Amino acid sequence: MIGLVVGVAAGYVLGTRAGRERYNQISRAAKTLATSPATKKAIDVGRQKLSEALSTEPKLERIADIDDSTSVYAPHDRQRGNNGLG
Repeated sequence: MIGLVVGVAAGYVLGTRAGRERYNQISRAAKTLATSPATKKAIDVGRQKLSEALSTEPKLERIADIDDSTSVYAPHDRQRGNNGLG
């Protein structure tokens, strides 16, 4: 019984040391990745694309000029003849 307890205790101590070293290794890699300029750029691009995709504002394109100060705009999809129904 004492041998079992000693074995479990030794396994626990060795396991926690190995686990802590691996945790530190993963933590360092994650911090390096998170602070990388390439990662920051990818996140910024992804946020911009998501923002554009979720925007409720229609993308308008000029379709005609009435005079020097007045223009007619239509949503981007309608200009191409797509009514958004399929």
